Amino acid sequence: MGKEKETASLEDLIEKAGGCAVVDGGFATQLERHGAVINDPLWSALCLIKDPDLIKRVHLEYLEAGADILVTSSYQATLPGFLSRGLSIEEGESLLEKSVKLAVEARDSFWDSVQRTPGPGHCYNRALVAASIGSYGAYLADGSEYSGCYGPDVNLDKLKDFHRRRLQVLVEAGPDLLAFETIPNKIEAQACVELLEEENIQVPSWICFSSVDGENAPSGERFKECLDIINESNKVHAVGINCAPPQFIEALISKFKELTKKAIVVYPNSGEVWDGRAKRWLPSKCFGDDKFELFATRWRDAGAKLVGGCCRTTPSTIQAISKVLKRKVVSKEDC
Repeated sequence: MGKEKETASLEDLIEKAGGCAVVDGGFATQLERHGAVINDPLWSALCLIKDPDLIKRVHLEYLEAGADILVTSSYQATLPGFLSRGLSIEEGESLLEKSVKLAVEARDSFWDSVQRTPGPGHCYNRALVAASIGSYGAYLADGSEYSGCYGPDVNLDKLKDFHRRRLQVLVEAGPDLLAFETIPNKIEAQACVELLEEENIQVPSWICFSSVDGENAPSGERFKECLDIINESNKVHAVGINCAPPQFIEALISKFKELTKKAIVVYPNSGEVWDGRAKRWLPSKCFGDDKFELFATRWRDAGAKLVGGCCRTTPSTIQAISKVLKRKVVSKEDC
């Protein structure tokens, strides 16, 4: 099968998926389940250097589970981060490109196999690839994506400078979407929106915030202030929440429905809490796959158009979500 260039738009994919598309799940979590050691400032991006085949394997596992959107392994892949490991700018840029290439290759090979031998009992869509752009706090690797406290020296221009070249390289690599993830404050949301305009980016994007109280951005700023900025941009197609506890999600969807007309995307973590300084997960109230299956329909019915999982979720979580969300998509023509 030749390369298809009729990649669906995000809106088309949502419609084809029955009104709510499925985002993949925890990437680093699954890498670790396969034995990868990534307790490192580069986190899952370390595998871009050490084990790219494993990255592709995890992408394929999420596709098999029913993901409609693959998020690349570039969340914590930054040029300053690679430079700090002794790599050159060119090598860092090549690794960013590789993060997109691996996801595209996984998507294309999986879709070719589905087209050749469509299996019974599951409905697959040709997935879109979303290039992950983690927040400045993700690069700092100190947990500040969950506090929004970047200090007095971090202003709008510094954040734009930090994100600019990575954004350019990822766009040049040819993803279908851009995913700005775990944004913790209004100033970084503004930096993302302004960068999309300044660079005249034509790739559709979403911007997701984290939340530690279920009501506001981690910085304490109201989501209305953050979304007012995003609503002015026609380059941002969806907005939502990632890596927040799942018990916050339903109320946050309702809040976002009042604040924006853009599609709402949610992919919470399992409910465990990451201690950014101790570099470990703290025990807390967690959702298992059965609860994700139950709540995925509630999140969809509350208004979410994209649902998936973040840290500590796995392909089995995504399979549970996909199974319940795609129940209504039954005809072969829709698959």
